[in-house]
Amino acid sequence: MVDFTEEQIYRYSRHIILPEVGGTGQRKLLEARVLCLGAGGLGSPSLLYLAAAGVGNIGILDFDVVDMSNLQRQVIHNTDRIGMPKTESAKEFINKLNPDVNVTMINEKLDASNVLGIFGDYDIIIDGSDNFPTRYLVNDACVMLNKVNVHGSIFRFDGQVTVFKPKQGPCYRCLYPEPPPPGMVPSCQEAGVLGVLAGTIGTLQVVEAVKQILDIGEPLVGKLLMYNALKTEFRKLNIRRDSNCPMCGDNPTITELIDYEQFCGISA
Repeated sequence: MVDFTEEQIYRYSRHIILPEVGGTGQRKLLEARVLCLGAGGLGSPSLLYLAAAGVGNIGILDFDVVDMSNLQRQVIHNTDRIGMPKTESAKEFINKLNPDVNVTMINEKLDASNVLGIFGDYDIIIDGSDNFPTRYLVNDACVMLNKVNVHGSIFRFDGQVTVFKPKQGPCYRCLYPEPPPPGMVPSCQEAGVLGVLAGTIGTLQVVEAVKQILDIGEPLVGKLLMYNALKTEFRKLNIRRDSNCPMCGDNPTITELIDYEQFCGISA
């Protein structure tokens, strides 16, 4: 149980006065363990608002360094940190924003050999990855470990958010059964992305994570929220669990983790 200091009561006062949060909810946030996959376009706003909300234990997994081209959308970094590992840059920002937060840096590339060990320490996984091999790996590991997967993705002017919660809704493979063939889908590096779109989608991912921690509201479990920035238009689609899904179906056929890099053609 977390006991509040006077400084914490003042810091989180706008949360504590909300009946849906209160002191009990803020304690849940401070005790929660959330892992952000990537400190990039989606991970940057996610990390900022997780820390500001007082999520007490945040893991950051990223093996890249800050590049000038990142700064158009990766707002947790700055020009002075070009060349610095993204995990270190993000931790530096978070420590200055909220010293209550315990940050764990994981400077590794996620693969089938380490994903279960890494995910096992966290309650919620926020997937801000930008490639299909990682998304399938994250999905499968979350189903195996019964972890909540808050998924987000962006491309050009469009974004989407959903929550994959094992045993309560569909998984990523129910929506997209198999990875696309190599070269079928261009990356953001090839097709571009509106920088501010990352802020919209990343922040929505945190909203969903906080709702899971507090057990409030209507989560996006079984629902895909799609956003078109050019039209300023949101659409919500229902996603049904596929009873024949090879991962979460009635008779799953995937029993071990798969690294798709070798034939997906998209670099992590």
